[in-house]
Amino acid sequence: MTHMPAASRLPKTVAAQPPIGGGQTVFYPWASPFPRPLIVRAEGIRMWDDQGRDYIDLSSGPVVSNIGHGNVHVAEAMKQQALTVDFAYCANARSQANLDLTERIARLAGPGFERVCLSSGGSEAVEVAVKFLRMRALSRGETDRTQIITCDPSYHGSTLLTLAMSGDPDCLPFIAGMIAPSARVPAPITYRLPPNHTPETHAAACADALEARIKSIGADRVLAFFLEPVGGLATGASVPPASYFRRIREICTAHSIALVFDEVLCGTGRTGKFLAAHNWPDALPDMVVMAKGLGSGYAPLAATLVPAVWADELAQTTGFAFSHTYSANPIACATGLAVLDEYDRLGVLANTRQQGAALREGLEALKRSTKVVGDVRGMGLLLALELVTDQASKGTWPTDFSPVDLIKRISLEHGLLIYGRRTALGSNGDWIMVSPPMTITAPECAELLQRLTATLTAFETECRRLGVIGQDAPVTSNGPRVNQEH
Repeated sequence: MTHMPAASRLPKTVAAQPPIGGGQTVFYPWASPFPRPLIVRAEGIRMWDDQGRDYIDLSSGPVVSNIGHGNVHVAEAMKQQALTVDFAYCANARSQANLDLTERIARLAGPGFERVCLSSGGSEAVEVAVKFLRMRALSRGETDRTQIITCDPSYHGSTLLTLAMSGDPDCLPFIAGMIAPSARVPAPITYRLPPNHTPETHAAACADALEARIKSIGADRVLAFFLEPVGGLATGASVPPASYFRRIREICTAHSIALVFDEVLCGTGRTGKFLAAHNWPDALPDMVVMAKGLGSGYAPLAATLVPAVWADELAQTTGFAFSHTYSANPIACATGLAVLDEYDRLGVLANTRQQGAALREGLEALKRSTKVVGDVRGMGLLLALELVTDQASKGTWPTDFSPVDLIKRISLEHGLLIYGRRTALGSNGDWIMVSPPMTITAPECAELLQRLTATLTAFETECRRLGVIGQDAPVTSNGPRVNQEH
């Protein structure tokens, strides 16, 4: 999330003082550039507001509703679990739902991910991974292993630790004096490349930067390298070349450093495979963190996947006894099992690959028909459109104008709910996530593209009216401001 609000040219609507309570949105800025509809019903890929308007959930909320809304099989499983064993605190007792879900996840994840530690959300699961690795290091006498390396840009969560791990300069004033930011290396982006680079050469340079950073810190002081294998909101579904994954795997192995894939957003089938890591089988990480689609919005659920040899070694010494009240909550576990049942029943992974390819083809055609889409990228049904002021120069947007906020507002008029947020004041680019529920059908994809085309047409027209694109628009940079020297 962006913590230091920027000025915007968009008109803002200042809401009247809300009633007592007021819901979660009373904590957001009241001067909002876009309204938030009151959703009263949801089914499949659609949501309806209190005025009867229907919307296609273009981004599955925050890329979470993998199996769509209103699934009766999941709802029934939740009900039955609540009537059977509603709660059993994992430090005191076990539940069958917990045993069954962890086994199912481990089997789907495959060798090397035999142990599954459950929590309630992505930020928690990332912290579980950090705490597990720190506990393991202490048990092995490696007391100096305290340093975490992450990418710039990147996003790993909204707790203090995970904000400190995230590569977003907007976070730095917020965490200053509270917690030290992680060490950073350049992210292997594929669109706004440094001069004289291709995606392959830039990825190689990013891998070299990782090795140099490890050596500068001291390999025996580095706990782990955390990476989003397919980017989220920080990079707009950026996918590095396969060579990058092989190289960082070699580097981490050579220096005995844990390689952790943050698949909170891109895991649980979003790329067409259960783990995003499965797309690069010769460069598997040591640990995987997943959330979002695992509960698919029906219950808070996340998982940290660990090799049995690591977990069992630790269990025979100090153990790893960190937990939260709702860790492995039986209802959440039953939800996860029902979601995975629906993956099988509905053929979700195969559908993700098929519809993802069709949707990408449609987005590429849309890019050719508009001046404001510079790039289409991603995997499966985790796709993104990068918005530009000019395709040829890859022009970025003025710092006082958020194209994401404008397109979110316009999209409501055309029946789309879009998830997007501006990061680093747009210095690395601006994009929206195109990641509908993975149960989407071919006719629904066609309708989605029709509504998105209308949205982008209206967006381009409004941008020209506001003077942010066109001959009189201000000149903007087409390169990143990310510091390449770490």
